[in-house]
Amino acid sequence: MMLSVDIRHHFPGFELDARLDAPAGLTALFGQSGSGKTTIVNAVAGLMRPDAGRIKVGGTTLSDSNTRTFLAPHRRGIGYVFQDARLFPHLTVRQNLLYGRWFGKSRTDTIDFARIIELLGIGHLLTRRPGALSGGERQRVALGRAMLSRPRMLLMDEPLAALDEARKAEIMPYLERLRDETRLPILYVTHSPAEVARLATTVALIRDGRITASGPAAQILSDPATAPLLGLREAGAILTARVAGQEDGLTRVDSAAGPLWLARTDLPQGRDLRLRILAQDVMLALQRPEGISALNILAASVRDLTATDGGILVRLDAGPEVILSRITTRSANALALAPGKPVYAVLKTVSVAPGSIGMSES
Repeated sequence: MMLSVDIRHHFPGFELDARLDAPAGLTALFGQSGSGKTTIVNAVAGLMRPDAGRIKVGGTTLSDSNTRTFLAPHRRGIGYVFQDARLFPHLTVRQNLLYGRWFGKSRTDTIDFARIIELLGIGHLLTRRPGALSGGERQRVALGRAMLSRPRMLLMDEPLAALDEARKAEIMPYLERLRDETRLPILYVTHSPAEVARLATTVALIRDGRITASGPAAQILSDPATAPLLGLREAGAILTARVAGQEDGLTRVDSAAGPLWLARTDLPQGRDLRLRILAQDVMLALQRPEGISALNILAASVRDLTATDGGILVRLDAGPEVILSRITTRSANALALAPGKPVYAVLKTVSVAPGSIGMSES
């Protein structure tokens, strides 16, 4: 199922002109505050009516200015999760969840209820009220309530923004499971590159009311042209890898670029992973280094070089994978880097941080 957005809207001092196609999976709508992310999501939800344009989900037209079509929010079949959970404080968790199911088409279906409870790990919370829950628990209940409305798609407007790092780490695996096991299209608003790298299957970058780039997450995040919007410190690449086993307190994962060692031992063998590797954590060498402590050394070749403020972004082909390295102009000149030149990418084991490891959608 595809979400298609082509809308225009005028606000005093701001013009929204957005075109976006979001396929099944999690599409991250990324941009700075005030760029128009929430306006797009509210238009999809039916909370605002665009001046012009059309919004469709699958074969259903939600809004079309030409035909004067505008479905009311409750008729759109969309689940919306906000920054704050917005649970009813006087109801228990079970009652909050059942309120969501009341809007579903199949209100007698108990299989969905049990499945969502298990998926989000909230069975032990059913008798509590929202005031007795942590921030992460409240967001999981809000996700469950949205899911039990049996939506055709989910909208999430910075659902982790109000949580501290511990609560974010708590809820992230549940978002991965939601993405992988429900197969619902999810439009996810965020300004966190780490959330994009870990969760997104598709990325749409928005700036000043316009979508400036969109496509598969690995492609967008490894494109030097998108680095200024993401932030140079956050520029990097995503690799897909599979856990091969544990040894000496480390985990070996096999990727198409080559084997990598991670400073973790809690990853199940055979599981597919998404690894985020920051460009600033990748050093380059002309010969394979010897006698160094770094374990992760990948053979690669230079695809292209892009000048940035304070340095050079080097895009590397490591087998079929793409890796970014951020180095100084002096280093690039000293190595005489040019497209096609063979190099070795050197990564510290700790550069693949736990917060950057996410379960793959495959």
